[in-house]
Amino acid sequence: MSFGTEERGPPNTQDYRIFFKDAAGRYISPFHDIPIFADEAQNIFHAVVEVPRWTNAKMEIATKDALNPLKQDVKNGKLRYVANVFPHKGYIWNYGAIPQTWEDPHHRDADTGRCGDDDPIDVCDIGDKVCTPGEVIRVKVLGTLALIDEGETDWKVIAINADDPEAGRFDGRRDRRMSAGRRTATFVRSALPADLDDVRRLKPGYLEATFDWFKRYKVPDGKAENQFAFDGQFRDKDFALETVKSTHQFWKALISRETAAGELSCMNTSVSESRFCCSAEDAAAVVESACAFGAAEPIPTSVDKWFYYDK
Repeated sequence: MSFGTEERGPPNTQDYRIFFKDAAGRYISPFHDIPIFADEAQNIFHAVVEVPRWTNAKMEIATKDALNPLKQDVKNGKLRYVANVFPHKGYIWNYGAIPQTWEDPHHRDADTGRCGDDDPIDVCDIGDKVCTPGEVIRVKVLGTLALIDEGETDWKVIAINADDPEAGRFDGRRDRRMSAGRRTATFVRSALPADLDDVRRLKPGYLEATFDWFKRYKVPDGKAENQFAFDGQFRDKDFALETVKSTHQFWKALISRETAAGELSCMNTSVSESRFCCSAEDAAAVVESACAFGAAEPIPTSVDKWFYYDK
């Protein structure tokens, strides 16, 4: 299954949008129309890349806009760029979201004690390829980190591009003894769960850097360090898979109007059982109403500033 994109508006402006198309060239929503699974039997998921590794522009799925294109977040009337907190340059993974998931703001998670953040679940691809904004990749889930962002549960799923040449080495094959109960496991040989132990073994320092990045990335904006559930410990693959699949169930309730959508746009072109499903003509009209693609504006030089943090 392949997907394409169409740019509208000048890049690096508040009018810039990236709209999505299916293989037939029909406009779609990356939030609702791209299937969650690339291979359900193998637990391989689709992921929409919002921010490529080493870049700073806070691109994101516009959950409140018709067809949910990618656009850059705006803060205090200006385009938002994430600060470089030494030694991290921009985002340290291909950062994005898993489609057809939703962290329900009405649901209080039993483990974190906090409600969801009203967005699709976030994913951090640790594969070697540097992707492009709007690229749709297939990912293999390895674990998750539970960020508490402004009082809300904001899961960060750790994954690797399934097409990465090294993806097969992240197999989590260790002797382990499973214990009864929700999302629990005791691992015999590894201090970390097996799949995450593979990350530490094959990409040493990446998990520690990921925790550090999420803890401190808002400090240059004058905010406090972020907090985490589970004392900042990563949860294993089985836990992460259950979390992703539970957010898919929340999305199903959203798209079928079992749960109030609030300000979210559920406009889609392929979810036939959804009352929000629209025609190809209606979808095309949304794209045509957007600004024409134009020359990019320069990125502010302030984006290159480094911030140093006394830990």
